[in-house]
Amino acid sequence: MVQRDHMPSFAVETAHHVYKNVVERGIVQRAREFVGARAGKCFVVTTEDVWRLHGEKLRRQFPDRLEVLFFPGGEANKRFAQVETLAEQMLERGADRTSIVIGFGGGIVTDVSGFLAAIFMRGLPVLQIPTTLLAQVDAATGGKTGVNLRNGKNLLGSFHQPLAVLIDPEVLSTLPANEYHAGLFEVVKCGIIRDSALFELLESLSQRVLARDPAVLDELIAAAVKIKAEVVTADEREGDLRRILNFGHTVGHAIEAETEYVRLLHGEAVAWGMLAATRLAELSGMLANSAADRIRRTVGHYGPLPPVRDLNPDRLVARLASDKKTMAGKVHFVLPTAIGEVKIVSGLEQSVIRKAIAETLERIS
Repeated sequence: MVQRDHMPSFAVETAHHVYKNVVERGIVQRAREFVGARAGKCFVVTTEDVWRLHGEKLRRQFPDRLEVLFFPGGEANKRFAQVETLAEQMLERGADRTSIVIGFGGGIVTDVSGFLAAIFMRGLPVLQIPTTLLAQVDAATGGKTGVNLRNGKNLLGSFHQPLAVLIDPEVLSTLPANEYHAGLFEVVKCGIIRDSALFELLESLSQRVLARDPAVLDELIAAAVKIKAEVVTADEREGDLRRILNFGHTVGHAIEAETEYVRLLHGEAVAWGMLAATRLAELSGMLANSAADRIRRTVGHYGPLPPVRDLNPDRLVARLASDKKTMAGKVHFVLPTAIGEVKIVSGLEQSVIRKAIAETLERIS
C-alpha cells in the first residue's frame, strides 16, 4: 500500500517540458507554490458546484490576483463557443501574457481550461487541479486538450502540457457516486492495458474501493497516475505507445456522440467501450474467454452502467469513421490480449466489429 504520509510524485518528461503529477492529500491548499511568484493574474476555470465545495481552498491563497471563470459543465457544453466566451471574460478582466490559467474541476474542465490556455495569446501556462477521479487518473495528465464537434469528440484541440498536476484524493469525498464509479472505470482501463497487479486490486478489493477506503484509494490513484506519466513521457503526442490509453474509447466515443453527450458520463461510455473491445478481442481469437470474463466481472463490480440497448449498432459502426483513431479509412482498436497487455489492431472485418458491438449492447449490467 502507498503510505499516506509520503505520497508519491510522478514526473512527465517531454522534449520541451518536465512537470510533476503530485498525489497528496491536501495538495490543493499548496497550489500557490506551483504558480510562481512572478505570475500575474490567475484565472480559475471551474464549475459552480466545485467552487462552492472547494473554492475557498484556492481563494485564500490568492487574495489579490484570483479571477474565477465559471464553465457550465457537461459534454454538451464542451464546445468552441464556450472557449471563446471564457477568453472574452479573461480579456475583460485584464488578462495578459503574465497570466496563468488554473483548471479546477473534472475532465471536461481540464480539457477546456487546457485548450483555453493553449490558444489564448498563443499560449499561457496552465496548472491543473483535477477534482474528479476520472480527471485525476486520466484527463488532467498528458497535455491533451480540446473540445467536441457535433459529430465527434475532442476533434478540436491542442497538446499543451501543464505546469503541474495537483491530485488531492481528499476532494473525492464530495464526489457523487456515479462520478466516482465513472472514474473507477478509467482505473480499470489502466489495469487492463499495463498493470495486472492494479487490475487484481480492483478485482479483489471492490468493497473497499467502493467505500473509498483511503489506503486503497490512494494506492489505485498512484498506480494509475504512474502509468499515465510513464506512457506520456515515452510518447507525448500519441505516435505509438500512448495509443494504448485509448482502450475503450473507440466505441465509447461513438456511444457518447450517438447519445448527444447527455446520457452517459465519459467513464461510463468508456466502460461500454471496454466491454465491446473485450468482446471484439474474444471474437478475433486474441483473448481467452477466462480473461474476458474477468474483465466483464470487474467492470460489473463498479456498475451498473446506464443501459444502451436501444442504440443502433450500425449507426455506432458508422460513427467510428470520424473517430480520431481512424486513419486512411481503417478503424484502429486497442484490444486486450491478456490482463495487463493490449495490442493495437486495424483492418478488422466490419461484420465482426458490428457483432461485438451488438452483443455488448444487449448485455444486462
